[in-house]
Amino acid sequence: MRPAISLTNVSKVFDIVREKQVSLKAAVLSFRRPPSQKLVALQNLDLVVSHGEALAVIGRNGSGKSTLLGIIGRIYKPTTGTVEVDGRVATLLDPGAGFHPDLTGRENIFFNGAIMGLTTAQVRNCIDDVIEFAELNNFIDAPVKTYSSGMLLRLGFSIAVQTNPDILLIDEAIAVGDAKFQEKCYERIESFKRTGKTIVFVTHDLEAARSVASRALWLDKGKVCADGEPEKVIDAYLACILDQ
Repeated sequence: MRPAISLTNVSKVFDIVREKQVSLKAAVLSFRRPPSQKLVALQNLDLVVSHGEALAVIGRNGSGKSTLLGIIGRIYKPTTGTVEVDGRVATLLDPGAGFHPDLTGRENIFFNGAIMGLTTAQVRNCIDDVIEFAELNNFIDAPVKTYSSGMLLRLGFSIAVQTNPDILLIDEAIAVGDAKFQEKCYERIESFKRTGKTIVFVTHDLEAARSVASRALWLDKGKVCADGEPEKVIDAYLACILDQ
């Protein structure tokens, strides 16, 4: 069987402009581009994730975790290397990402479904489940620009899990809302694992990584420091940061 996710020698370098021209006239008069510097987010990364794995990606801020999810989710193109993904992907990266603020929650469900490659009929078949899971029945026909960040996360999480993707990518939002809703999120994740779905999630919550993941990946400065059993990887990570 093909792996769900395969990255070979993947690097991602961002150009960061340090100085911007304040006007078109200034830019024309300068006859040059603003100076920039390179940010190396991922370095020569090799990664294979099998179908049915739940991979927790841990590490300090700026270690390349979110960039890795963006590469897998086709949000970013790698600077070098190849990425292969086998299956339909659902992503939950930032509150409000993928939502049109002037559309209602209901309209945004169809909008996101289209982005994910679902037909209108397929979205209709699952829309009631999405609304019920998100617990937004009283707000679903209001524009999402009126939603709180928590409501947006609940709607995004619900769309991601209720549209039955093969691969689920989550960035710091495995559980949102109150304790009852968090419990429901974890139950849905466990259901995903039982049915052989693939999960890759970025988290600073090491207890969540221990309880949810079947494998952990520790990144630092865009490189893999450890990859394997969650308990061992997390213990190594904690020992490193506590020693510094």
